Amino acid sequence: MHSPLEIAKNFVEIGYHKVKLSAVKMMILGFLAGCFIGFAGIAATTAAATVDNASLGKLLGALVFPAGMAMVLVAGSELFTGNNLIIISVLQKRVTWGQMLKNWFFVFIGNFIGASFVALLVVWGHTPDLFDGALATKVVSAAVVRVNQTFSEAFIRGILCNILVCIAVWAAFAAKKVEGKLLMSFWPVMTFVLCGFEHSIADIYFCVAGLLTKGIYGISADVLTFGSFIVKNLIPVTLGNIVGGAFVVGLGYWFVYLKHTPGYAMSLEAEQEEIDIAEEY
Repeated sequence: MHSPLEIAKNFVEIGYHKVKLSAVKMMILGFLAGCFIGFAGIAATTAAATVDNASLGKLLGALVFPAGMAMVLVAGSELFTGNNLIIISVLQKRVTWGQMLKNWFFVFIGNFIGASFVALLVVWGHTPDLFDGALATKVVSAAVVRVNQTFSEAFIRGILCNILVCIAVWAAFAAKKVEGKLLMSFWPVMTFVLCGFEHSIADIYFCVAGLLTKGIYGISADVLTFGSFIVKNLIPVTLGNIVGGAFVVGLGYWFVYLKHTPGYAMSLEAEQEEIDIAEEY
């Protein structure tokens, strides 16, 4: 098991390599992560579709949804919410603010396309027909819940969610084996889903799927529009995710484990000088 200090040091280099990807690779890997989260979304909704007890249904969905994070971590992909931890590399002066923002932008676009792609195929493939159409109602209901919040509620739930998501990523990097990564990432993700916190990429899937299902199946939901999805969900949740992931988890762990380790900072500077000299030749 890696210690928290080792995890922090590793993240500095992980962030550096993430921002060095080309924009095309960022988008492709982001697309895959969006797909993985979308698959987890439809699986979680399906698991709870016919459960009358609301809390039991929520628990079943929460137990299924971590499959998405498992695929993101093990299969290789780029997830915007987890990449909020690149701020550790920025604070350690290994990565610039511009490089981090470029990564966030292209990965987010890839995530959006991937999650929407899965939503489109799920609905066009008539998966909501399951359980005599009960799943279709649940798909729309899941979207309505996400747009039926105030800006501040969505923002706060976004903060809480990405604290847990980034802790899931952080804890996964503590493990040296795949089974350890899966086990350590499971609990924080299950917790955020169970508590109803908001994940921007998951919400892209849920809201796009809800909009498409509403139209194709003729389910009434006046509050659910593309505008309400963007303004009342995606914008505040994304901003909340950044605060929770980058400024609570990322900044917090950087301050505790890296800010007061001058020897490590000096070794990074020396390593960068060697890289710069090598590149000149």
